[in-house]
Amino acid sequence: MPEGSIHTHELAASKCLPSLSDAVAATGLKDGATISFHHHLRNGDAVINTVVNMLAEAGLRDLHLAVTSLFPVHAPLVEHIRSGVIGRISASFISGPVGEAISRGALAEPVTLRSHGGRARAIDTGEMPIDVAFVAAPAADELGNLSGRTGRAPCGTLGYPMVDVERAAHVVAVTDTLVPFPAQPIDIPQNKVDFVAVIPSIGDPGGIASGATNPATDALSLGIARNTAAVIAASGLLEDGFAFQTGAGGISLATAAAVGREMRARGIVGSFACGGITGFHVEMLEAGLFRALMDVQCFDLAAVASYSRNANHMAMSAAAYAGPHIGGAVVDRLSAVVLGAAEVDLDFNVNVTTRAGGVLIGGSGGHADAAQGARLTLITTRLTAAGFPKIVPHVTTLTTPGRSVDVVVTEAGLAINPARRDLSDRLAKAGLPILTIEDLAAKAQAAATKSVPPRVQGRIVAHSEYRDGTIIDDIHCVDEV
Repeated sequence: MPEGSIHTHELAASKCLPSLSDAVAATGLKDGATISFHHHLRNGDAVINTVVNMLAEAGLRDLHLAVTSLFPVHAPLVEHIRSGVIGRISASFISGPVGEAISRGALAEPVTLRSHGGRARAIDTGEMPIDVAFVAAPAADELGNLSGRTGRAPCGTLGYPMVDVERAAHVVAVTDTLVPFPAQPIDIPQNKVDFVAVIPSIGDPGGIASGATNPATDALSLGIARNTAAVIAASGLLEDGFAFQTGAGGISLATAAAVGREMRARGIVGSFACGGITGFHVEMLEAGLFRALMDVQCFDLAAVASYSRNANHMAMSAAAYAGPHIGGAVVDRLSAVVLGAAEVDLDFNVNVTTRAGGVLIGGSGGHADAAQGARLTLITTRLTAAGFPKIVPHVTTLTTPGRSVDVVVTEAGLAINPARRDLSDRLAKAGLPILTIEDLAAKAQAAATKSVPPRVQGRIVAHSEYRDGTIIDDIHCVDEV
């Protein structure tokens, strides 16, 4: 055999290393490196804490944590921020103690908050190079084929790390279930994975459903849902091939139920429902209301089970879902999207990043992506929350620009963006309760028992990026730790 040729025994070598620390050593990870993680196990994830604890014990410092999302379960990261193990964070969503700590100045360098599509763009274009991508793998074989559908902690689709593994300098699969080759079915193939490390547990799949994933049943929410569905029905978009995205909140799912009833009544079969998928979306697929589900992440165990058994329940990467750089993301095919809000202002701008007072509670996720892509973007919200008005003169933090928002629906009625005069005519003919956004703001103010605190002016603790990479707002420190 000629010198330099490939030997078959080398091709068959196992990628499994004796420990996670051995896998990290094999990557050559150094201080200041960028390490990425995904959140498919959501508030049940154990991989981020396990890996960062190990890196801290190894003496690494000033790491850049490039995560898709952080949840309350990731509270131990606060100590790693304070000790200097974590020097920077980039994310699409941050809630819980880590968000609180960032808002109070625990991190010296401002966090970068990107939408899901914006994160995919930053990775694909080289704006955010990744040194090591750690993939929480529910099941893996010794050559690095990964499955999200089997194992002790199945999470379903692996849409977020699909982007990371394409560009990262090294990929480490972290699993608690090593299966015989080949893993079945494969969600990330072996040629994308460098090393496999087995740990006792990657997490609790029960934490995947970390928010409300059932339709609302109270009268106020049902009223909002009915009016939102009526807007969609009157828009002219509810026809064969209808493409739909909703969030996993109670009002969004109640809206989907009402839209489903209208689709049945009209004999309409939609093209697809997309985004984070719940068991409720699965029911719509199995009832024949949509031909397919396009799923970047499963939001509950019913969705996980559906992805495992139904070929029409399909995975997609975060780039395919929402990347503004790929020239035809799935969000750009949406007929309508129903989204929530922490605040909406008089220019239809939306905040889903901070609560009243400026503390970090989330981030765009796919909010700005879907809002810009869809032909009809609806924001559902109550007039008040925790005593504060939710329709305000100016949002505390800009997440999604008002130019991407068509209608705001509340329990008091709905407001239409003045740029959508065509929609105004249709909804007026349908007899819907149309008000101005100023009317809704006045009603919210009258119903509120608290005033929204003024925007804080401390040092900048986070930059909020739009999906194209431009900074559209800054989040300021509420009080120094």
